[in-house]
Amino acid sequence: MITNRWTAVNGRGLLAAATAAGVLLAATACGTGGDGGTTGAGAGGGDANPTLTVWFPGNSAPEIELVTKKLVPEFEAANKAKVQVTFVDWAQISPKLNAGFAGNSAPDMFGHGPAAAAGFAAAKRIEPLDDRIAALPAEDRTDLEPYLAGGQVDGAQYLIPLGGNGVLVAYRKDLLSAAGVTEPTTWAQAAEAAGKLTVREGGTIQRAGLMLQSAKIQRVQSFQGLIGSEGGTLLSQDGRQVTWNSPEGVKALEYFAGLYSGDAKVSDQLGRDFANQPAGQNPLATGKAAMVSATAGQVLQMVKAVPGLASKIGVLPPLKAADAKTFGGATTGLFVNADSAKKDLAWKFAEFMVSKGVNERYAEAVGGLPVRASAAQGAYVTGQPLLKPFIDAAPAYQGSPNVPAWVQVRDVLDKHLEEALAGKATAKKALDDAAAEAGPLLAAQ
Repeated sequence: MITNRWTAVNGRGLLAAATAAGVLLAATACGTGGDGGTTGAGAGGGDANPTLTVWFPGNSAPEIELVTKKLVPEFEAANKAKVQVTFVDWAQISPKLNAGFAGNSAPDMFGHGPAAAAGFAAAKRIEPLDDRIAALPAEDRTDLEPYLAGGQVDGAQYLIPLGGNGVLVAYRKDLLSAAGVTEPTTWAQAAEAAGKLTVREGGTIQRAGLMLQSAKIQRVQSFQGLIGSEGGTLLSQDGRQVTWNSPEGVKALEYFAGLYSGDAKVSDQLGRDFANQPAGQNPLATGKAAMVSATAGQVLQMVKAVPGLASKIGVLPPLKAADAKTFGGATTGLFVNADSAKKDLAWKFAEFMVSKGVNERYAEAVGGLPVRASAAQGAYVTGQPLLKPFIDAAPAYQGSPNVPAWVQVRDVLDKHLEEALAGKATAKKALDDAAAEAGPLLAAQ
């Protein structure tokens, strides 16, 4: 399920941050089911049939089947090379990479999430890819551009995204129609529509009008979309100062908290983790909510779990305040080991994985979005019409800041957002308190 995969991507960056600080975990055995990487200046550089070692994170059976049984053999045949792929559970990928770097046995190429980019770049573990990106045909660069930003650190490209995802507001067409509500295009219109769609019995909400994801970490992503729409940012451009307690941030959090608190609240089930529960229990699927924020993966899982639901669900383009932005971007991608002797071959493999057709097959296997804009006309997306709004929204996606301290900073912000959403602190106080606590973490990175 792509939501689990995305949570894992953004939740493992703390270990990567340890790499950035130069803190390598004890070099215990790298029991990954395959041999270590071939790094160093003389590691097989002259092989007639070189072997490229690649670690992929995760344990998805469809992904493993596609990569190992189909894609790798296709690449090997076309390039007269061998690719040794090892899949490593998300919980173990950072510790095993740390041990591999310490023992000079890390793979030539490895997959990870964007949250890891800043840490690996600071530790000089990964190869910058700007020159290789620049050498791509202009058509390819344009096609990939919306997702490339997720793999950049200080303006330099380090990660080649394999998949993407985004958060948009999905809605029940039948419920809006019955209430005489038209599809909103702005956050203000969404709040007005939510008031009409909310059903109450006494003081209890029986059907929420608008529900934004508010569980741990997910509330940071919801807030990031709201503050972006207001024209604000979480951090300064250099990533060294907090900017989320700006007037734009306060306005965004007041909107978010107002959905869950006060006499005019339009949402219940604060803090419930719909992303990691059965899709059929999502309040949009059960009719307990008329509009919810959801990822592409969640929407696909819902219509799969509840027969007949597909015709009742619509997906809104990014809602606008001062701007139209939402949380999203690259999920998993590939990094090239800076010490690999097979960087050219690693780049060829990256190009292959994001090539037209191949990347669509990969996205379908993992249940995410292809990283090429042209995939909107491909068989995978046209066969799943609810994916198209997520593809079209790619230019509006904003990913997490790529700074080494982000995971710790995010957890600080998350804690204070929870206070505001529960009505225990004003938006201004919550954001100021979070800024005061997070500032030293950014200064020390």
